[in-house]
Amino acid sequence: MTATATTTAPDETSSGETLQAGDTVTLQVVDGGTGQAAPPPEAATSEAVKSADTIKNAVSEQSETAGGLIDSLDMLAVTLGSTRISVWDGLIVVLVIAGVIIGAWLICKLSHLILKRITKFDSTQQLLAEKLISMGVWAMAILIGIDMLGIDLTALAVFSGAFGLAIGFGLQKTFGNLIAGIILLMDRSIKPGDVIAVADQAGNSTFGQIRKIGIRAVSVTTRDQREYLIPNENLMVNQVENWSYSSKTVRMQVPVGISYSCDIKQAEELMLEAVGSVDRILKVPSPTVWLDAYGDSSVNFVIQSWIRDPEDGVGNIKSQVLKKLWDLFQENGIEIPFPQRDLNLRSNEQFDQLIAAVSQRVESKKTDKE
Repeated sequence: MTATATTTAPDETSSGETLQAGDTVTLQVVDGGTGQAAPPPEAATSEAVKSADTIKNAVSEQSETAGGLIDSLDMLAVTLGSTRISVWDGLIVVLVIAGVIIGAWLICKLSHLILKRITKFDSTQQLLAEKLISMGVWAMAILIGIDMLGIDLTALAVFSGAFGLAIGFGLQKTFGNLIAGIILLMDRSIKPGDVIAVADQAGNSTFGQIRKIGIRAVSVTTRDQREYLIPNENLMVNQVENWSYSSKTVRMQVPVGISYSCDIKQAEELMLEAVGSVDRILKVPSPTVWLDAYGDSSVNFVIQSWIRDPEDGVGNIKSQVLKKLWDLFQENGIEIPFPQRDLNLRSNEQFDQLIAAVSQRVESKKTDKE
């Protein structure tokens, strides 16, 4: 393609008109092969951070000193292929990222406060709404940050595909726990404040109260202030003993044994009196005493009672009942038995020789002392 320019006489146009000083003359670039006008040269490739030039121009208009400082920072640059990255561009990237993160955090906090004031959700519904709002706010913040930075995602398509595949395999458990936590909050099978049974690494089961349902795990605090972090997926796929799923009323059992020589009816009355003296034990349903078994050394009973605050502990109530029952049994002559064994020794020749040898030795020691 060749570029040609068609001109006329110095003082006269092709139509016979005379050119005057100050008139504008347009030169047209023509394709030598087709005779058509060629397109204008392509604009320079935009920088990775489009907003950097806009901010630089705006600041330069307001202050020449600040504009000179920005120009100095913009001159310190490195070139990677066709991309030029200056110190000013890096500073804008840092400011945009920091602004997006701080803005998203403030919006999340503000939305949570507004949600508490204008809604009547319970704790579980409120926690679910907060998580959904947070996910939406952070997703919008990421998109806004990408738009402000002027990042062309099509240029990163191949890299982002491979990187996303690697991240997907590496974070599949994290996303699985996130979805599991949202499902737990939606069906309300596990919610903050519930008392569930948990097992430690040795297999010993204890109970604890759910303090928080996080993105990855559920925080469960036991009575001895041990905090278990249980992944959300485990509560989805494994069996969970929830003491307060439909009701917080829990039955408590206290085993008691008395001697065979004691009055059973009197012992039952004393057991009911002991369990009725504890304030946390409910009057309705009323406590009961069951005869459980005839043991080797005692008649075994089980005191059945109900409480409505299992998060405050069960062992302390059992201790109060047993201490009160000890005093009542001592006052009324009810014996608490202990294991007893009768030994029967059969006489034989070896046993008789052993007894004779022991007796002889005892007598010889007495003689030596005399």
